[in-house]
Amino acid sequence: MAQFEEVSQKSAVHPKPVGLVLQYGTAGFRTNSKQLDHVMFRMGLLATLRSKKTKATIGVMVTASHNPEEDNGVKLVDPMGEMVTPAWEVYATQLANAEQEELLTALKDVIEREAISMAQEASVFVGKDTRPSSDSLSQAVLDGVHALGGHSKDYGLVTTPQLHYMVCCQNTQGRYGEATVKGYYRKLSQAFIQLTKNVPNRTDDQKALLVDGANGIGALKVCEMETYLKNELQLSLFNDGSSGKLNHLCGADYVKVQQRAPKGVEMTAGERCCSYDGDADRIVYYYSGSAGRFHLLDGDKIATLISTYLKELLTQAGLDLQIAVVQTAYANGSSTQYLEDTMKVIVRCTKTGVKHLHHAAQEFDIGVYFEANGHGTVLFSKAAEEKIQKLAQDSNTNDERRRAALLLQNTVNLINQTVGDAISDMLLIEAVLAIRGMTVQQWDAIYTDLPNRQLKVKVADRRVIDTTDAERRTVSPAGLQEAIDSRVNKYRRARSFVRPSGTEDVVRVYAEADTQESADALAHEVSLAVYRLAGGVGEEPKSL
Repeated sequence: MAQFEEVSQKSAVHPKPVGLVLQYGTAGFRTNSKQLDHVMFRMGLLATLRSKKTKATIGVMVTASHNPEEDNGVKLVDPMGEMVTPAWEVYATQLANAEQEELLTALKDVIEREAISMAQEASVFVGKDTRPSSDSLSQAVLDGVHALGGHSKDYGLVTTPQLHYMVCCQNTQGRYGEATVKGYYRKLSQAFIQLTKNVPNRTDDQKALLVDGANGIGALKVCEMETYLKNELQLSLFNDGSSGKLNHLCGADYVKVQQRAPKGVEMTAGERCCSYDGDADRIVYYYSGSAGRFHLLDGDKIATLISTYLKELLTQAGLDLQIAVVQTAYANGSSTQYLEDTMKVIVRCTKTGVKHLHHAAQEFDIGVYFEANGHGTVLFSKAAEEKIQKLAQDSNTNDERRRAALLLQNTVNLINQTVGDAISDMLLIEAVLAIRGMTVQQWDAIYTDLPNRQLKVKVADRRVIDTTDAERRTVSPAGLQEAIDSRVNKYRRARSFVRPSGTEDVVRVYAEADTQESADALAHEVSLAVYRLAGGVGEEPKSL
């Protein structure tokens, strides 16, 4: 077949280093950019097959998110803008690791297993972030698409969530929106302006926000969007990529882990600040207190703000829709307690990883999910969207109910439901704070985080740890859960769990308690139990 001849010829231009093995993980492939040329070409091939199989447009995003600038990576996007299905992650790994002479066999294997008709048309959308290596690597993806006769649309520089959005718009025949970057800006900014226009006397202070763009794609795109916002939000952009290095001493990951402001951001007390990560699919907020103390508002705080706002609107609109917040075991115990006890919101706990959270959120009328690192969004069921729409358009409804329904409708339009989106989440948070007339300090004070500590313990083989109950309890090795329980019982408001790392031979330990001292002591005692019962290597964990 002529098609496969072209694959052979083009594949020689993107050869695989012999013996190199890579794994498609939660974030796709990620490694030093010099090792990725063959992977990108092959992901172009795979995306084309996926498109033929689903008879829909597939996305390929070239990015390594919050990794250092010299790395790169690739993520595949399925037809409704969601992450690619697990079975195809396996194919991705097989194709990426096939030696040069085995590539056609591996390709034909996927075609046979999935019974793909090669005559079917294929369409692939490609996007890239601002890394120096993204140009040539996205070209390799396009080469792969064309080698199998697929049609491509190269969006060039876009955030990861923007590409997810385009794919969803395309496959819903424009029902979700217009599949262009301008269409994205228009839809989100109109929703934001509609939400904030009725807020009485918003001052310039309330409209001001400091943004750390992580020297990445998010900085470029939020600049492009600013004119669409018509001064309803006044952004001061730092780390815009003009001089600094991507993710270096800045960005959401740095701020969350280091618990400090990014380089180059001068905060005065009480000013709202936020940071995107490298591909703008995560966001965290923070501010400096009166004594110069740094205060972080992470994914748990964001989920709480948004779900509280939605719950209030549902009550005002008189809509009987079930709203739930989906968390992982890492969510701070204070947030869980506040949501369940004070707000009476359903809280569901899942295993770590965005796909588990997204999946669980789909089970409710409205599902809010955020990882503590700031990656998250809100999902509305079709039925929920229809009920909101119907009420918003019903002229017989009383004013309060209809106003609430209109706010809900614009809120739905402001949210990128395909994936976590820093720009969309930022606009949503800003709208909620404006509508509720809240300062960042008042938001922070909704609940106070329990002091916590995370540690890791090196072990010979992480697979000896087996967990259950969304990773909150261990079933093996024998005696470990009992050991954790007995140590937790010594402290007030305490909780602890352990789980194997997804990538290296370490066991991650989380502990929280009523004081930092107690949390530190508990984390250390649990680490010792892991070291002794789960085959720790090296020195035994020292107390903090």
